[in-house]
Amino acid sequence: MPPRKATISEFREASISEFFEKNRHILGFDSPQKSLFMIVKEALDNSLDAGEEHGILPEVRVTLEKLEGDEFNISVEDNGPGIERKQVPNVFGKLLYGSRFHSFKQSRGQQGIGITAAILYGQITTARPSHIRTRRKEDDVAYDFILGINVKENKADIHSEKPMIWDKPHGTLITIPAKGKYQVGKQSILEYMRECAVANPNATLTLVDPDGKTYEIKRVTDVLSTPAVAIKPHPLGLELGDISSMAKNTAAADLVHFLREDFNRISDKVADEILAFSGIQEKKKPSELSLQDIRKISEAFKTVKLMPPPTDCLSPLGPEFIKKGLKSVYEENHPSHYGKPVSRPITVYNGNPFSVEAGIVYGGDLPSDQQVRVVRFANKVPLLYQPGACAITKAISEMDWRQYGFDQKGGQGIPYGPAIIFVHVYGIRIPFTSESKEALANVNEITTEIGLCLRSLGRGVKSFLGKKDKRAKIYEKFRLVNTLIPEIGKKASEILGEEVPNLEAVISKIANVVFVTEEFRKSEEGVDIEMKIINYTRKNVSMNIMADPPTGDYEGPELKWEITELEPAKEFSASFALRGRIPDYPGTNYYFTGIDPVRVQGAEPLPADFGTETVSVVETDEEGEE
Repeated sequence: MPPRKATISEFREASISEFFEKNRHILGFDSPQKSLFMIVKEALDNSLDAGEEHGILPEVRVTLEKLEGDEFNISVEDNGPGIERKQVPNVFGKLLYGSRFHSFKQSRGQQGIGITAAILYGQITTARPSHIRTRRKEDDVAYDFILGINVKENKADIHSEKPMIWDKPHGTLITIPAKGKYQVGKQSILEYMRECAVANPNATLTLVDPDGKTYEIKRVTDVLSTPAVAIKPHPLGLELGDISSMAKNTAAADLVHFLREDFNRISDKVADEILAFSGIQEKKKPSELSLQDIRKISEAFKTVKLMPPPTDCLSPLGPEFIKKGLKSVYEENHPSHYGKPVSRPITVYNGNPFSVEAGIVYGGDLPSDQQVRVVRFANKVPLLYQPGACAITKAISEMDWRQYGFDQKGGQGIPYGPAIIFVHVYGIRIPFTSESKEALANVNEITTEIGLCLRSLGRGVKSFLGKKDKRAKIYEKFRLVNTLIPEIGKKASEILGEEVPNLEAVISKIANVVFVTEEFRKSEEGVDIEMKIINYTRKNVSMNIMADPPTGDYEGPELKWEITELEPAKEFSASFALRGRIPDYPGTNYYFTGIDPVRVQGAEPLPADFGTETVSVVETDEEGEE
């Protein structure tokens, strides 16, 4: 029997909400555990983005309340700018509605799908509406909304709206009832928030789990993030449909003004070159462009010489944020080494600017017999799922890490070693493998830039390991000079029956350096350290010396000393103590200024990024006691 053909009456248009209702797995809502995670992720990303755009140090509190069966109330409260009352139904009740969809700049979200999809998922699984409370600084009161989503019409279904008194001067609170499953460990909500803290060290993030236990990750810097600045679309980042849509919606009266005013990096001269190449009259109306005209303009974009897009449309983390973020979250592993963060120059992919920055944590309690931990980020958002499909993982796996001191079978695959590798790819229209934005697509330009970052990190680890060996050799040389030569003088004097001579001049002549060394004693409380500076030259020396302990908690005066006119064969010493569990104390890094580097052994010239803060994640119970 042949299949029955559908009649015209059986066809109807489906809204984007209806499509998502039947295909929610496309956006990551494909299991109870992941769906709970996705709701928190979308709301938290929105809060961090809003704080960054409006110059507010973010404070975000996530609360998970267990309801009946497998249902939860997921609440996310922030101190952001708030939302205009009239915009609330559109922002939370309409898919593909947002301020960033047509914006040519870096942002965490882009499509206007995330938070609305989360509300729709909650409505599908519990048949309950969501609660939104918001207040702007200029508003006298906050506004409370109870709303769901009209799936057929893709718009908000408002159950109630009322003003109310709220003690927060500005901010937004959203509560979504939804089915889910709470889990701990890898790919959990707590892990996501910890990784968010790595990329947002200026944020205070709090999680209250279903058992009432509170986890707080406090900010470690009050420096505001630099927000990206929206720019006009760059010609090389546009498809034919993009150009056609812009032509139909432009306010420009003719083609030459359309090119000059609606695109980035098209000057009067470049506009003339594009028109000459395409053969289209400059007075032609953009709305009258044919498909053939659009193709000619697109070809002209690729032919004429265009400047790359400006870089202020991007918002990198920067070396200070990366180092402080890594220290704030991973100090609990007592690492021996925090690699100097690496940043690549801005590069263009299909006309869209992007870049890569990376950091590494090495040693301490991190396991040496397991694969290194890879922490992936795209536009400041942690990527916890689909690591195997991600360009970041691919770039790490294809690099030979053996030359940098890691164990890696055959020079391929994720290496083994006590390390955490942090990689952040940021840009406009970053290519993902799917709509859920869980993995970066394997684009050659991106993997190449990641690889260059990784090689710099590898060289840093190799240098650190080399410094440990060098420190041991310097200590041995110091021991020989300081111990064996006096002993030889003593024995020679006994044989010759003479008094032991003053060997200071001999030692200074042999060594001819300023030694910086330390002695330490480990205890249950931590490590007690005595730093020594010995002048084994023939002249008085003056210098400034600074200590940078690799790990542990330090409380006391600044570890910085000024040495003035230290005489030959004399020494300067200072003591300090590190507290906390330090199983593998690798030695403190010492830096100096004010003296020729060739005359110093055991310390390095002061780097530009000297000095960072550290803080740990604090776990408390329901009453707030540690």
